[in-house]
Amino acid sequence: MFSQGQLIFAVCFFIAFVIVMVFAYRKDLALHKIFYKGNYKVLIGFLLFIFILFLIKFFFKR
Repeated sequence: MFSQGQLIFAVCFFIAFVIVMVFAYRKDLALHKIFYKGNYKVLIGFLLFIFILFLIKFFFKR
């Protein structure tokens, strides 16, 4: 489906992208600690909401 050159490019692009994202995150780490305190609560709430939707779907399917 993809040529060998396309696959090599995709792998190199992915590796470079991940490296750049790691450096960017490390650069902004101090700001993240200041401005995004407690964001894990939002993540937990979102995951809980998705879990509840799956439970509702599972119980109403029967």
